[in-house]
Amino acid sequence: MSRKFLILGVFLSLLATGAAAQDRPEDLTLERPAILEAFRLAERGQLSLTDLARVKDHPLAPWVEASHLRRRLGSAPDADVRAALRRQDGQASGDWLRAAWLQHLATNRRWADFLADWRPIDTLEMRCAHLAARLATGATDAQWIADGKALWQRGESLPEACNTPFASLQALGHIDAAARWQRIELALLAGQGGLARFLARDLPAGDAKLANDYADFIDSPHARASGWPKDARSRAVAAEGLARLARRSPDAAEAQLATLGPALGLDEAARGKVLYEIALWTVASYLPGSRERLEAVPRAAYDERLYEWRVREAMNRRDDAGALAAIEFMPTAQREDPRWQYFEARLRERLGQSDAARALYARAADTATFHGFLAADRLAQPYALCPIEPSSDPALRARVARHPGVVRALELFAIERIGLATREWTALLQVLSPEERKVAIEFARDAHWYDRAVFTIGNTPEDLRHYSLRFPLHHEAVLRRESKRQDLDPAWVAAQTRAESAFMPRARSHADARGLMQLLPSTAERTARRLGLPWTGAESLYRPELNLELGIAHLRHELDGHGGIAYQAIAAYNAGPAPVMRWNRDRPGFDPDFWIETVTYRETREYVARVLAFSVIYDWRLERSAVPVSERLLGRTVPAAARRQFTCPTPNAPGNTP
Repeated sequence: MSRKFLILGVFLSLLATGAAAQDRPEDLTLERPAILEAFRLAERGQLSLTDLARVKDHPLAPWVEASHLRRRLGSAPDADVRAALRRQDGQASGDWLRAAWLQHLATNRRWADFLADWRPIDTLEMRCAHLAARLATGATDAQWIADGKALWQRGESLPEACNTPFASLQALGHIDAAARWQRIELALLAGQGGLARFLARDLPAGDAKLANDYADFIDSPHARASGWPKDARSRAVAAEGLARLARRSPDAAEAQLATLGPALGLDEAARGKVLYEIALWTVASYLPGSRERLEAVPRAAYDERLYEWRVREAMNRRDDAGALAAIEFMPTAQREDPRWQYFEARLRERLGQSDAARALYARAADTATFHGFLAADRLAQPYALCPIEPSSDPALRARVARHPGVVRALELFAIERIGLATREWTALLQVLSPEERKVAIEFARDAHWYDRAVFTIGNTPEDLRHYSLRFPLHHEAVLRRESKRQDLDPAWVAAQTRAESAFMPRARSHADARGLMQLLPSTAERTARRLGLPWTGAESLYRPELNLELGIAHLRHELDGHGGIAYQAIAAYNAGPAPVMRWNRDRPGFDPDFWIETVTYRETREYVARVLAFSVIYDWRLERSAVPVSERLLGRTVPAAARRQFTCPTPNAPGNTP
């Protein structure tokens, strides 16, 4: 046996003798240099006996083992890989290793070994490989046929591993012209014209021509469609193509619908699908004809989004009676959302229906939401907030602290193996009770892994009442100092930071916004130069203190640029100043709440409301009383006597929380 395999065998025996040590909770800080070095060497395939001996008792030893074996799958003995898989079966590290091992076996067409080591992995790549492995080993029974046909019926391109099984299915007569047409239609309805054309190549010439004409229509609707067969497939393709056209040009879609609708005999459902998109993409920019196009959509085609736009369209025209009628047009459940309770109250109040307005305000004000806080301001009453904390039961907390998955996840995060930490955490959530999960999230928060509460706490009303978990407050001294320097409300700044990054210093967006306050490098550089600070490059934005200094200064810049009006500065921070100028031009003199609600960008509309609601929670954390939202959104502060107090209005949790 070669020396490298001897080392690996010793490594496996070391892990086996050290496994019991994972049950002991302890401070692993002193062991981090050794485990980091072990990971570094494992990831390079350079582990030695000495390195292995240093970490054999460490809770992350399984991840080191998995990293080492993944790096050496082409040369490690099968027996060693399988021993690790058996030892780590059911652990996140084992699943990670198994996925790589199965991919290695599939790539090398070692199908018998693939089946021997198979565990269900719900990715298309692995499902196709499993199908290929069963085919190669002769396991083409009725279940294999059913699984293959289920994979076939997808409107998306599938991995190459499916090609051979599909060829066998076709040879066996299970992928005939009808099955091919079914998949072509799925591809067309998914907008996958290229896939539809590929699939059409094996159809008879006449059918292939029609399928290609369908694909052309999905890409760019054409007049030839009026000559299509007048059947359900043609109508479905026509509706899909026109709906897609409506997103680019509502006028063009409306014109083509007038011709193709009668020619193909589109029914109300198909017409409703197209009319929905025509109305939505007209009203989303408040284009002329918005009201008429909304009214043309059949009620059966309405969804929550279109009901909302019907209200906004009337608001945009300053038609209070029309907006109220649009709210009354909503389904009951949607109408009872605090947002629409609040706006129904506002509209009734403006129309002189004061008693009805007060009753609606009172119902909305029982919720800890942006519109609930606005409703409480209209009634001059305390804000509804019913916070709860994770369990303080010592036995439960000790059990969670000792849980091997918790120990591994937090230690992986501490050594900045974030991807592995997230895998471990995801596996952990499958086995913890709701009470244990909250305690684990508290431990994660204390380890500065703040976004675990944001992404994994759950969505029940009780989950959302864990405000101290969901709204972390880190770097408070810097945040307060820089807020004071820029004469900004620290609760607002904390809310903005929470909305941007959940206080994760190394957050990075797809647009390359970085750090706590998600600054673009170009914006940060301009801000640094305006402040007379040295600019050392985009990587410096991951330094929390600098990011807060620049981000808070940029927020001040936006506030000054918008006349001290905070809600417009918040909108500009998210969308940029140009859209805000356009919204001000199009709706001059709008009340702030109506201005926010009629913003055309959904992301910005919700962002402004979210930041303002979060500011109330941070006021609760920082001061135990709050600046009224109706004052804060205007950029105003108030004397202590005018701040809102907090109250829990009922024994039970409010139904909605920010």
